Amino acid sequence: MTPAIFLDRDGTIIEDNGYITSTKEVIIYPFAIKALKKLQNHFYLFIVTNQSGISLGKITKEDADKINQHILNILKSNEIYIKKIYCCSHAKSDNCKCIKPKPYFINKAVKEFGINISKSYSIGDHPHDVDFGRLAGATGLYVLTGHGKKHLNELSQNTLCFKNIYSAAEWIIKSNNY
Repeated sequence: MTPAIFLDRDGTIIEDNGYITSTKEVIIYPFAIKALKKLQNHFYLFIVTNQSGISLGKITKEDADKINQHILNILKSNEIYIKKIYCCSHAKSDNCKCIKPKPYFINKAVKEFGINISKSYSIGDHPHDVDFGRLAGATGLYVLTGHGKKHLNELSQNTLCFKNIYSAAEWIIKSNNY
């Protein structure tokens, strides 16, 4: 069984520019490319993103799909391979089964890809990204990019915090003796 990294999209891999409707608004953090290259040597990579703008009528599902495909294409052109993107299109008020921090998409990936969840990680810039991993049995890591600095006071004391996804990746690699 292979371990995995479950990555938040906005504020972790790309700049958080609100409800993105155009591929021109996608700005991938340069350090994210370096981080993902390191991580994919040892982990399956997944992107799990809450896109409540769909439910709220701010963006269309087609817009979100187009943005996600654009991100996959950029990563692939940098020789980074994402196993799958999971996208929740609901608002918090919808009380769906798939919005983070509910571990629905991690559990789905475990079944689909045979993931070793105890050796897996979630990485994101919101407390729910950390809880998302923890609730599934993975280790949740918090980054200070995107909304990270804004939500620091909402974290539990034992949360592992990092400057960005690259510093989180370095810690993961070192902690696992890779």
